[in-house]
Parts: sequence; C-alpha cells; structure tokens
Amino acid sequence: MTSSAQRLMEEMREERAELRVNIVLTALTAAGLLAGIIATFAHAPEALVLGLFAVAYLAGGVPAGWGALKELRHGHLDIDLLMVLAALAAAAVGEVRDGAILLFLFSLAGTLEDYAMGNTKRAVVSLMKLRPDTANVLRDDGSVEKVDVTDLHVGARVVVKPGERIPVDGRVLQGGSAVDQSPITGESVPVDKGVGDDVFAGSMNGHGALEVEVAKEAAHSTLARMIELVTEAQAQRSPSERFSEWFGQRYTVFVLIGAAVALGVFLLIGLPRWEAFYKAATLLVVASPCAIVISVPAAVLSALAASARMGVLFKGGGALEEFGSTEVMAFDKTGTLTEGKMHVTDVIGLKVDEAEALALAAAIEQTSEHPLARSILEEAQEENLPLKQVTDTQAVPGKGIRVTLGGERYWAGNRKLAAELGVALDPDAERAVQRLEQEGKTTVLVGRNGDGAGTVLGVIGIGDTVRASARDTLRALAEAGVQHVAMLTGDHAAVARNVGRQLDVPDDDIHADLLPEQKVERIRHLAAHGHVTFVGDGVNDAAALATASVGVAMGTAGSDVALEAADVALLSDDLRKLPHAYALARKANRIIKQNLAFALGIMLVMVITTVFFFLPLPLGVLGHEGGTILVVANGLRLLAYRPAGTPARRPASRGARGLVTEG
Repeated sequence: MTSSAQRLMEEMREERAELRVNIVLTALTAAGLLAGIIATFAHAPEALVLGLFAVAYLAGGVPAGWGALKELRHGHLDIDLLMVLAALAAAAVGEVRDGAILLFLFSLAGTLEDYAMGNTKRAVVSLMKLRPDTANVLRDDGSVEKVDVTDLHVGARVVVKPGERIPVDGRVLQGGSAVDQSPITGESVPVDKGVGDDVFAGSMNGHGALEVEVAKEAAHSTLARMIELVTEAQAQRSPSERFSEWFGQRYTVFVLIGAAVALGVFLLIGLPRWEAFYKAATLLVVASPCAIVISVPAAVLSALAASARMGVLFKGGGALEEFGSTEVMAFDKTGTLTEGKMHVTDVIGLKVDEAEALALAAAIEQTSEHPLARSILEEAQEENLPLKQVTDTQAVPGKGIRVTLGGERYWAGNRKLAAELGVALDPDAERAVQRLEQEGKTTVLVGRNGDGAGTVLGVIGIGDTVRASARDTLRALAEAGVQHVAMLTGDHAAVARNVGRQLDVPDDDIHADLLPEQKVERIRHLAAHGHVTFVGDGVNDAAALATASVGVAMGTAGSDVALEAADVALLSDDLRKLPHAYALARKANRIIKQNLAFALGIMLVMVITTVFFFLPLPLGVLGHEGGTILVVANGLRLLAYRPAGTPARRPASRGARGLVTEG
C-alpha cells in the first residue's frame, strides 16, 4: 500500500473516532436543550433550567470554543469562534434558550458535514479493499503457497482461482477466463483474457483459473496508483475551493468587526440595549460564511470520487473545473480516434473472389513474422477461412514472400516484388492500388506464376481503423457543450481527411503532418477560441497534453508514465467515457455555482433583514445552519452520479473496412 493510501486509512480511523465523539456531543446538546425547554414550560426552578441549558452550552460550545482558541493561537480567526460568541451574546441578553438552539444546530450541522465529507474518502477506501491481502504463489516444484501480496516480486507466478480477485498487475501465462475489470477501467462487461493478456490488481476473475506472471510490485500496481492519484487529487484545492477558503478566513474578521460596529450603531440610534445586543448576536450568526466555505469542497470531492468509480481519474479539483469549462477539444488521431492497430481494411478480388484472395494471402504469409502478415492471418481466422499448406517458402526482405502451392508458384508483397518478378499491374490492379495508397493504406499484392508471365489475383489494404465509439463520442461531446472539435496528427493529410470524413470532422478542423512541437503551437492557436482540452494516448503526446488547459490521456491502465503525463486519465480505451466525464465535470461546475449563489443569497437576505428589520435568532440559526446542510447535500448528489444512457459494451470489433491511418 502506498504512503498516501496509508495516510488516508489513518485519517479515516481518526475521523471515525472523532465522528463518534461528535455524535455523542450533539446528542448531549440536544438533550440539554430539550430538557431545558421542557423545564421552562413546567415552571421548574430557574437554577434547574439554567443548569440544563448549561449542559447544551458545554456539550455544544466547549469543543467549538477549544478548536477556535487553537486556531486563534496560530493567528487564524475561525468560524467556530463566531458561533460561540453569538451563543454567549444571546445568553448575555437573556436569551439562553436561543443560544442553546444555535449551539445544537451548529453542532448538528458540523456532525452531518463530517459524516458527509467522510463519504468521499470512504469511496477511495473502497478501492483499497479491492486488492486481496494474500496471493497463491506457484513454486518451481509445482506447489502453491499463500503469501502476503506485499512480498511478491516481479517475475513471480501467481495462481488465480475462479471467483478470486487478481492480486497483482501481471500477464497471463496459462489459462483463460472472463475478467471483470470494472473497478479499474470502468468497463461494464467482463473482458476475455488469455495467454499474453495483461490483467490488473483488483479485477475479479471469472470462470477459469489463470496463471499470472507478476509485472509490478503491489505498491506500484495500477490500483495502487489510482488510490495514490485520487488521494492526492482530494488533497489539492481547485480555484473555487481556494477562493472559498480565502474568502472564509478574511470574511470572518470582517463579520467580527462588522458586528461590533453594528452594535455601536444600534446603540447610537437609540435602540434599547437588549435589542441592540440581540440584533448584533443575530448578525454574528447569519453573516457567518459556513455555507460558502463548505459548498465547493462538497461538490468537488464528490465529483472526484464519482469519476474514479467510472475509471476516470482527475488530478485534483482544478483539472475537474477546467475540464468542465472546456470549449475546444482537440484529439490526437492514431491510437485515440483510431485503434492504433493494423487490421485488414480492404480485400479486393481481381482474378479471384475476395474470399479466395484473402485465403491465398493467408496461406502465403502463414510462416512470416511481419506485422502485416499477422494482420492478414487474423482476418482469415476471423472469416473462418481454411489455411492451405505451402512449400518452398522464400522470403524477399523488404518486398514480400514467395511460396509453392498446389504445384504452382504464388507470391504476396509490394510493388517492388511485383516489378522484380516481372509482373505488370493491369489497369484494374493499378486503380485498386492507387485508391488504397491515396487513403494512406499499406497494400499487399497477391499474385501467381511470378516468372515473367504472372498476374495479380487480388489486392489487400491494411491499416488502422476508426474506433467504433469515436463518431458517437464526438457527437455526444457536441451535444454536451463542446463548441469546437479538432484533429491533430503527424500522419499525412489524405489519411487524416479520410478519418475526418468518417467522423464528420470538417477539413478545416483537421491539422495533419504535424511534428510534436507543431502540435503544441496548434493547441496554443486553438486556445484563442476558449479553454482547450487535448486528448491523446499518453506518452507520445506528452508535450501537447502539458500545453493544453487540460490534458486527457486514454487507455492508461498499467501505464505509470501516461498516468503522470496528463491532468485526466481514462483508464480504458473506451472513448465513451469522455462525454460522461465531461458531463460530470460540467454538472460539478453548475453545482458549485448553485451552492455559492445560494449561500451568498441567503446570507445577504438574512443580514439585510437583521439590520433593517427584525429577525428572531432561532430563525437566523435555522437559515444559517439549514443553508449549510443544504449546500453540502447538493454537492453530495454527485456521489450518486451515473452516466445517462450508457450503452452496453460489446466485444471489440474488427472495425469497418475502408479506412487506414498511421501517424
């Protein structure tokens, strides 16, 4: 467990103990208040009545007064001081009951705030509980030993039984299973895992047993980094939080001075001493900025916890507020709007049909380790095409490969191989190759009898494909409030425009052939149109991510560097999380504005009423403390945030044919 996580756990234990004490004190304050009121109506001796109200004063006032004095020793004037002074002022003018009511409501509000704010930390602690404490280590002799997760080292082999949580980040060595990664990446549907696939600590194994090689020590797993980042984010202050804290500290001084001045004015204009002191005491209560100070962190911390649950990490309230204010969103292309993996996108049959052309290409390429060959073999397997056996395989480096199939010589490769074999492309083949090349795709020619009289049987186009979710994501962002979308890429303009056409991005908003420093300049130019968020796939876009108002790195689960590079991290490759996170950030910003407007508004109304008219102290107390509780509750609504209309996640598709990008 990381140091931040350990600190958070310790803080949680201390806060739980403090909360229990506060509950008891609030209950004692309520008991003293109720008993005092009953004794008053029962015409009990005055000494008994005062004694009962004294219980309320001691239980509700001493802890607040002690905290205020500790702050005062450090040169800080605390809001608690205002409440204690107001209660004492009420007692001084003979309104002991009203002072007791004030202290009870203030104590109740404080206890509820402590409980509510603890919810945001409990959301993080729930992440900590995802990682098992022990793991089943497979020894060299085949035996299995249960050891502490913190004792695991990189390279160790761990057995994960069906239904167990995966204890470490690692790679599957044996077995296969469907793994629920939702606590880490937010993916709603279990993901099939097999040999060679990465798995993450905290994920829930499904039906099959897995043998996993440890890739990271427990303290450096993706789950541990999530906890670390969320903990650090909650400790940071957003601009609105810093303002409310700054305002609260200075405004407390203003209220104390203002109440003293108001008391002097009330006495000068001839108000009876009792009424002057009463109005001054009420002014101390209603002018206190409790609701203003607490309204922002209640919303920010709740939004941070809700986003982490979705698999989206914000590095602090500042990133959250900035992201919610985004007007321009720029996207990297390769690996972000596209899958970043080579796939067969086009199969063109010339002398044979498409299926035969693909089957021939797969048979020819079956012994090759080239990435293009793997793409062809994967496509043939996807189409359930039989793989014919070949002989006399001859690789031609940089050009292609030749084989013997059914007694005839076949080949697969590029234009250079065709020229070397003396094969001239007929008009149909030339048109097919030129079209694919103009779209930025890599072409593989499939031919027969390459000894001077050969022919091209088919052409295969290979390249990157647009993410299935990219188009819907851009549309959802526009509907959510993003005013301008741009694409930035180092790829060729023709390739970028082809992607743009599929995503409905106008050519004017597509910027291609960009070097990393040119991406930075383009982002600075876009900043003239408003707050800019740049979305990239992590490490390669570090400079652009740092330059934008907000940098969003996607698919960062397992990548420490990418987690560090951005202000916001999408732990999975699912672009659909982006509009959900944007909607959450915008909602958080709206709630912050609502809370500040409400807190300032109710305070202003009560101050004017107190100064120029008459506001009973109990009503002022209800307005002040009730307003504080309301803004906290409004902010905590974000904890229950769920993306509206989230579509069920389907297994990743091969992507539509007809698009290739690389850059």
